[in-house]
Amino acid sequence: ENMPKKCIFLINDLRNVRYIVKNTNMRIDRLLSIIVILLNNDRISAGYLAEKYEVSRRTIYRDIDAINLSGIPIISYPGNAGGFGIMENYKINRQVLTLKDMVSIITALKGINTALEDKELDSAINKITSLIPKDKTEYLELQSGHIVFNIPPWGHRKSRKDMLKIINNSIIRSTLLNIDYLNTEGEKSSRIIEPMTLLFKGYSWYLFAFCSLKNDYRMFRISRIKLLAVLDKEFIRRKKSYLDVLENENKGSIETEIIKLKFKKRQRVTIEDYFDENSIQDLDNGDLIVTMQVPKGNTLIYKMILGYGDDVEVLEPEYMRKKIKNILKNIIEKY
Repeated sequence: ENMPKKCIFLINDLRNVRYIVKNTNMRIDRLLSIIVILLNNDRISAGYLAEKYEVSRRTIYRDIDAINLSGIPIISYPGNAGGFGIMENYKINRQVLTLKDMVSIITALKGINTALEDKELDSAINKITSLIPKDKTEYLELQSGHIVFNIPPWGHRKSRKDMLKIINNSIIRSTLLNIDYLNTEGEKSSRIIEPMTLLFKGYSWYLFAFCSLKNDYRMFRISRIKLLAVLDKEFIRRKKSYLDVLENENKGSIETEIIKLKFKKRQRVTIEDYFDENSIQDLDNGDLIVTMQVPKGNTLIYKMILGYGDDVEVLEPEYMRKKIKNILKNIIEKY
């Protein structure tokens, strides 16, 4: 409500712009930039826009048509002093970007860009920041310090960040990747994949892609990619989404099992860092029992358990107790 009239625009309209761009091969960044310019100016000429974006006037006219089709009414003014502008009496509904909305978007985008260092994200951040009234910049600075998203963990290697940037660019350009990948058993395989989505989940980065070796969709953990090369070949993005994989997990299509672990009380702080309070049971002596559901056959669980040394005991299932016992016997024999 405190924003200038021209700095308010419909979220639904921007969604429509994205749909039109997707179906007409237009550049979303150019259209959004044109909208920002129109919001901040009473009138702008086609010649100015064509020169600014290094495209023809005909391309600008198509862009204006696309913006019109999205629901944002553009008026064309004839004559030497003519150009384009947004209708003065443009009506808005309650679905608008408020000042708080824009600060939230900027905060989220900055968090993502700590990992990707993407120039287009920088441009998007600057465009949204430009919509904030100058007398509200102090509010922006204050709110930006309340919540900070810094995705890369402590000790995050530059090589990992460089890998994320390469993968992100390949996703944007739809170019194939050749990777050497290690599975949970440490076995290496070379694969040609179609990168589709970068996903940050459970303190780790993953890549959702179509794998030519398996002829199926796969979720690759970025830390297990040991060699990465961009191929000079484009692919047509497939329809399946990473959401389908997550949906299958939620539906229980992935077989899981329940395990129970008993931790000594001195591990309480660490346990509460990583486990939900509903899965933790307190014992009278201060020890804790943690009940967790994990994918069946996941060998990483053994590494996690052994990492706690003698501060943990597997209570259930019985076969896991025996497996831990055998692992410890093998360790003893080595010493």
